[in-house]
Amino acid sequence: MPCHLVTGGSGFIGSCYVLEARRRGVRVVNLDRLTYAGNPANLAPLQGDSGYTFVRGDIGNAELVNWLLQSHQPDAIVNFAAESHVDRSIVDPEAFVRTNVLGTATLLRVVAQWWGALPAEQAQAFRFLHVSTDEVYGSLQPGDPAFTETTPYSPNSPYSASKAASDHLVRAFHETYGLPVLLTNCSNNYGPRQFPEKLIPLMICNALDRKPLPVYGKGANIRDWLHVEDHCAAIARVLEAGNVGRCYNIGGHAEKTNLEVVQAVCGILDNLAPSVAGPYAGLVSFVADRPGHDFRYAIDSTRIETELGWKPAHNFESGLQDTVRWYLENTAWTENVRSGAYREWIAVNYAQRGPGGGN
Repeated sequence: MPCHLVTGGSGFIGSCYVLEARRRGVRVVNLDRLTYAGNPANLAPLQGDSGYTFVRGDIGNAELVNWLLQSHQPDAIVNFAAESHVDRSIVDPEAFVRTNVLGTATLLRVVAQWWGALPAEQAQAFRFLHVSTDEVYGSLQPGDPAFTETTPYSPNSPYSASKAASDHLVRAFHETYGLPVLLTNCSNNYGPRQFPEKLIPLMICNALDRKPLPVYGKGANIRDWLHVEDHCAAIARVLEAGNVGRCYNIGGHAEKTNLEVVQAVCGILDNLAPSVAGPYAGLVSFVADRPGHDFRYAIDSTRIETELGWKPAHNFESGLQDTVRWYLENTAWTENVRSGAYREWIAVNYAQRGPGGGN
């Protein structure tokens, strides 16, 4: 039975990957520090599963990482571990450097040393897959061609800069030490079990509570939306057949403005959970824009589609409806993650922006 060491496997995307990997019969060791967005409840279906091992710890802990490698001898490492929210990176950029840059550097160093001592056949089969973001490419304007794997990096936030640095480190370890790496850069993910600081779950939760739906600027910023299950299927396919040293862009073919997404969420809620207080769209509140807010992201997935035969299975409309329905049916999960720390963060991030910030 193959074994994957998954870092950050209790988060939104990581937990989806872990669940899918177990369904495929892959043994999983999940190394997660369980910061605010890491939620053991995401992996509740694996309780008692002998093919799943959870270890609480940091990718920057070289001794722990080495022990896991020696103990479990993974066939692949899938690195999801990252601080990933742009707004938080603006408030505390150093935290993103510690995890995304220094943590990744330590993980790579320990893995390269372990891999270098493996028997030839085991070393040849091993893969290190690093999960990254389209935000490293910077910002597009309407009409600009979508990001390809050769688009120059031009990060504009502390978050995207830290992810760009980690991507460069991964490539450097391939070129310098021969470590068999794969990189993926994805567009905006959505789906079940996403921490409610992100756009779609934040809008769902606030709407159900009849709270304002904060939209940055005029809501004109454009993102390409990718269902988390499609993302994880793409990662599995890259691990299976990707060319070592290559990067694969993963997109959902669903460019939408932020306002379009919020209005779509409101429309679905109007149908599934109508409110006597009126349509949910009436709660939209335009707030001061995020500093350095990238206008548009768009992914060209030609490489992964032509080389590896992957395509997204979800369309945005049905995927969004399924997502909203999941949050309606899992209110206990939502309330559990919306802790005091979460509420404090929302207050810090939005309270000073105020209404009417649409200039």
